[in-house]
Amino acid sequence: MDKEQDTEISKKKPNYPLGNGLRGYLQEYGRARTLPVMYEDLLYFEGTVSVYDKYGRDTLWETAMYRQPDLAALHEGLKRIYSILKAGGESPEHMQHLHIERIDYCTFGNSHPFRIRIVNNFNDNYDYFYIKKADASRVYGLELEHILSPSRMNYFTDRSTLVEEHIAGIPGDQFIQSYMENPGFNKVRIAKEFVKFNERCFVRLLGDMRSYNYVFDITPDFEEVQFRIRAIDFDQQSYEGKKNVYLPQFFKENNPLVQLVRELLSPGNIEQYKKEERALILRRSQAARQQLNALLEHMETDTLSSPQKLEQLRTELAAFYADKSFLDCQSMGALVKRSLEQL
Repeated sequence: MDKEQDTEISKKKPNYPLGNGLRGYLQEYGRARTLPVMYEDLLYFEGTVSVYDKYGRDTLWETAMYRQPDLAALHEGLKRIYSILKAGGESPEHMQHLHIERIDYCTFGNSHPFRIRIVNNFNDNYDYFYIKKADASRVYGLELEHILSPSRMNYFTDRSTLVEEHIAGIPGDQFIQSYMENPGFNKVRIAKEFVKFNERCFVRLLGDMRSYNYVFDITPDFEEVQFRIRAIDFDQQSYEGKKNVYLPQFFKENNPLVQLVRELLSPGNIEQYKKEERALILRRSQAARQQLNALLEHMETDTLSSPQKLEQLRTELAAFYADKSFLDCQSMGALVKRSLEQL
């Protein structure tokens, strides 16, 4: 597995609005709901206070401060959204024992999300969910993840607003720094999962999987611990023009995992795991054939990047696969479809 130090991401990716076709798809497949609080409603805060972790480090999140007269209605609406997300509807019984502890805002990255911390009054257990400005790239990324990956995604939209469930796990950068050398972990399993994750991202053209854009989901098994890497950032779905952006192995932040693969897996092992993952993706795509085809039909007609990036990516993919049919693709969605057809 090769590694590279100079893979670059565009400093600012434009927001692509949801088209009518995608909105119709979301309505048909239960991803569209009427929300009591929109993204724009949360922007009217009066100030912010920086949020630090338990070690005193700046998390790049800021707690938003709102006018006291507005808080009651805002918190009630957020609890209703959480009830829809978790219980499938606005359940008064589900909401009465909850309270909103904090609303955090982040200006880092493209989506400028709000993170809502909600607490159960009975046991002080807390959870998070996110409210973001809806972006077509991200919605396509979420839906492709739901259909083609081992993980299910819980989210819904309302006009310009996107609500996402929190994805639990250890952030990749923290895992590399503090957990990877755990003597109780089988490093071969970690290396194998990184190869499979690398392949999942490339096949469906999900970019920018630097270590802080995915988490490790760790599950104790009866003999050994199982690992699964889950993407948590989908803003760079089919946007960049450079092929290597869609391969996590080419980001310097992932070098420790790349080195682990090179030390523990033979080229034959790597190829075997790549084929296994492609077979699983194919099986999932066949199981959801109608839904996937409907999604790709809209994705093919939507604009998700610039003509220059589209030209670069289709040229590089045509060379990589030795398949000139990529050169006929007229959109990023068409490139995703053609990539999946390689399966």
